[in-house]
Amino acid sequence: MTDSSDPDGDPAGSGGEEGAAGAAAVDGGSAGPVVDADEVEHVAELARVRLEEGEREEFTDQFAEILEYFEALDEVPDLDREEDLVNVMREDDIEEGLTQEEALSNAAETEDGFFKGPKVS
Repeated sequence: MTDSSDPDGDPAGSGGEEGAAGAAAVDGGSAGPVVDADEVEHVAELARVRLEEGEREEFTDQFAEILEYFEALDEVPDLDREEDLVNVMREDDIEEGLTQEEALSNAAETEDGFFKGPKVS
């Protein structure tokens, strides 16, 4: 795809053998990003996707619309403020735990002071 930072947005060198259908300009000729059928074909090859002729034209228009959305994101202002971070975690409450004997008292099987479980194969 073309570099969307091109200030001229000049489609003249894009090799448009298909005329207006081969090179789609965003907003009907504005200086936005231009996508031609060759670039769509190149992206399709990278993605290992075969496109029919009608699909190439359709994807050319769709890629141009997608790039227009990215240009709209460039217009979003930057925020200069940083939000205050607040610790939402509570302090730990230290409590007395179970002794080893209390912990093992309800176990079905124990061995050498540890829980004994079924063998895992």
